[in-house]
Order: sequence, then C-alpha cells, then structure tokens
Amino acid sequence: MEDLEKKEAQLQERLERIKALEQEIRKKETAVKQKESAKKQVLLRLSPSLWEKIAAWAEEDFRSINGQIEYILNEAVRKRNKP
Repeated sequence: MEDLEKKEAQLQERLERIKALEQEIRKKETAVKQKESAKKQVLLRLSPSLWEKIAAWAEEDFRSINGQIEYILNEAVRKRNKP
C-alpha cells in the first residue's frame, strides 16, 4: 500500500511540474504574439490628391485608409522580394 501511495505522490509531483511548465510556455507564447502583433506608428505626409485617391480605393475595398496604406505597402514589399 505504501508503494502505491509513494507512486501516486510522485505522479502528483510530476503533474504539478508539467502544469507549471505549461503555464510558462503559455506566458512565453503570449509575449511572442504580443511582440509580433505590435505595430509601429509612422507619421506620413501625403498630398491631398493622393490622400483622396487612397481614401476612395480604401472605400472600394472596404478598408480603413490606414488599412489600405498598410495593404499597399505589403504588396509593394512582397513584389519587391519576389525572385
């Protein structure tokens, strides 16, 4: 009976260590996701005519102006990096 209790205690300790490791992993994953999703702010000066064209395009694509500018920049970078 003592062997069974001893093994049960050992298993309980292992389970607690596993739970602690899982919590640590979750914290690290959260930190990585936050770092990856953090966006940089940029001051951008555009001519009024360019602003209006981007605003109209954004409206057609159902995006915000900021989202449209980010889309345009992502596309430009993607095209530039193509081999």
